[in-house]
Amino acid sequence: MKILFYIHALAGGGAERVWALVASELAQTGNDVMFAVDYRDDANLSLLGPDVRLLEMGPGHLHSMLALRRIIRRERPDVTISALGAGNLKHLLAAMLAGRRDRAILSYHGYIDNEPKRLSQLSFRLTPLLTRLAAHTVVVSEDLRQHVVDDYGADASRVSVILNPVAVPEATVSDRDLAARSPLVLAASRLTPAKNVPFLVRAFARVRTPEARLAILGEGEDRPAIESEIARLGLNGRVSLHGYQRQPWPFYNNAKVFVVGSRIEAFGLTIVEALGCGLPVVSTDCGGPREILDQPALGRLVDQGDEVGFATAIDELLATPGPVAPRLERAAVFSVESRAEAYLALMRTVAKAARSRAG
Repeated sequence: MKILFYIHALAGGGAERVWALVASELAQTGNDVMFAVDYRDDANLSLLGPDVRLLEMGPGHLHSMLALRRIIRRERPDVTISALGAGNLKHLLAAMLAGRRDRAILSYHGYIDNEPKRLSQLSFRLTPLLTRLAAHTVVVSEDLRQHVVDDYGADASRVSVILNPVAVPEATVSDRDLAARSPLVLAASRLTPAKNVPFLVRAFARVRTPEARLAILGEGEDRPAIESEIARLGLNGRVSLHGYQRQPWPFYNNAKVFVVGSRIEAFGLTIVEALGCGLPVVSTDCGGPREILDQPALGRLVDQGDEVGFATAIDELLATPGPVAPRLERAAVFSVESRAEAYLALMRTVAKAARSRAG
């Protein structure tokens, strides 16, 4: 198949990582894959395979939308697929102007709370229209599907769930190795209000395990507030901020417990990464993580705002992290190969329907 992916840039986010992984896997299995971006960003560029054609269109919403229309007209891909709010809106407009709306697939990777910019929020509010104009729409969890259908009026018959792929280096940790690690707790997310990292800091202040430390990976506008909370609670020696890490695996391979404090989470890529490294996870009950942590051996779900319960769960898992095998097995469900196959099956269905209508 000839496939065109579109996203604003390969920036350091989960959707960007997912798109690079899926596009690369589809290209490696013999498909003709193009990847259009508004501008170059190197954060996740290394995940894009050499068989994928990268097309840089230039910044500016109108400019990039018109450039995308030209690419669709020139290349005539079997399907086009986009991610995130503004990207979905621009993609659908470009496909309509190119006369190929019936080959356009949209995808939702988060909630409106995760869309800080006006055009992205507008796109979310136009969900009823967009999901009816596009050939199909993908969401990355059942919780998100319910949200876009029940709360934002998407056409349920034109929305499918494809859980995200996660690529993790093969883990070699044993139960004994994990139990012997120092009490390092790891978090990895954008430092934004929806991720609620200040809550993690406050909860960690209640952890009683001697010499426990919290390492936080990621960047974002909440960093000053997080630094203030660390200072206010006297945690400068116990909590450290490490910025965005292109290769976070040394942190995962030294941690004993992984934590997520989000207010809302469509999926939870880093949770699967942690499971793939054998780590137990403590997460707030915030949507997508509920679908991943579906058995007690994987970790704990804690109510929103429950700092005491969150700290207690961390202490319990630091003391007894439990078996590694169930976590590795769960992470394997989200392999890049299986997720790419699911996307390809949907793309073939969309392309076949478009050809039937043209005939």
